[in-house]
Amino acid sequence: MLHDAAAFGLGLSSLTSFRQTGTAFARAASEPIKIGALYNVSGSLSSLDIPAQNGSLLAAKQVNDAGGILGQPIELIPYDGASDITTVTLGAKHLIEVEGVSLLLGLTDTSFVLAAGQIAQDAGVPYIDVGGTAPVITSIGNNIFMLPFGDNVQASAGAEYAASMGWKTCAILYDEMNTYPSVLANYFKHRWLMDDLGGVILIETSFQPQDADVIAQLASIQSMAPDASFLYAAAMPDRIGTIVEQARDFGILQPILSGDGCDTPLLIESAGEHSNGVVFTNHVGLLGGSEAGNLFSGQFEQEYGAPPQSAFASLGYDGVNLAVDAIKRAGTSTRTDIRAALEVTQGFSGITGTITYQPGNRVPNKSVAIVELVDEQQKLVETLLPANVVGP
Repeated sequence: MLHDAAAFGLGLSSLTSFRQTGTAFARAASEPIKIGALYNVSGSLSSLDIPAQNGSLLAAKQVNDAGGILGQPIELIPYDGASDITTVTLGAKHLIEVEGVSLLLGLTDTSFVLAAGQIAQDAGVPYIDVGGTAPVITSIGNNIFMLPFGDNVQASAGAEYAASMGWKTCAILYDEMNTYPSVLANYFKHRWLMDDLGGVILIETSFQPQDADVIAQLASIQSMAPDASFLYAAAMPDRIGTIVEQARDFGILQPILSGDGCDTPLLIESAGEHSNGVVFTNHVGLLGGSEAGNLFSGQFEQEYGAPPQSAFASLGYDGVNLAVDAIKRAGTSTRTDIRAALEVTQGFSGITGTITYQPGNRVPNKSVAIVELVDEQQKLVETLLPANVVGP
């Protein structure tokens, strides 16, 4: 993944050529099937959403290059939510009411997915959540489908990994205002304290997004005796790097464990060599040398000039392909038929894992990658499906 501005420029360039191709295709065949792609390509979530949007654009281009679906091209219509709830809400309404999309997809953070998802649910439009991970997302209604695992799954995987390392005690530091980190920390706490792991929490402290630093919280952690075995830090992607840097500068040298919000270049850009040794749960796909992952990485590099450095690129790619798979099975671009086809998805094979929706449950049961930063590079430690998952 390129730096934000550069990657966004490449995404727009690809979008321009793609939409021109789609228009030419439409004149030669029939009107395109419109899919709305709502991403925060500017603002605090851009380091996740730019690669995700680029992954979606690549998938759409490949679908059209292969002849489209149902004898029609697809037209992926991006909208920048600007990491702002009001803008995301307006974007969802625009894509649904003005563009008339058959399906909506995108976004990588729970708070924004909840806002856009409610608009889609109320309008009867199927929505594929690309990266928001709180299981509560699907409680919005039956039009909402999660592509990634839930936070309860990745938190449980993180806790089980920590126990397997022989770690006994932890300190927890989390953002108490944003949904993703607060939900993630809560699920981790509950799994860590379950009898089969027998974990101990020595201190639990929080911060707010507007706090200039977390020095006071880190001082409380550092003053403990004995030290915790590790620090569990749950924060938004634009904040995790400075937290890691401050923790190391403050003398907290224990392992730091976290979630998929660490899958951002901002972590290494902020913390540098201090990021080494950070372990986080992430989406399966780009690491580990899988055939599908290697193929996608090569195609992404050919399209954008650099390989993806974030699993969110593969989530965006899978989102479009899942939508296309459902439209093919529905045999129509009608919203209700697409939703019905999504609901019975069985064994869809994506870069980030296999997706099957069980009756009444629109969250897939996917494995979790445990990733460690070594020499400022991501290294796959293991892939696991937690033995015991905290309930949503």
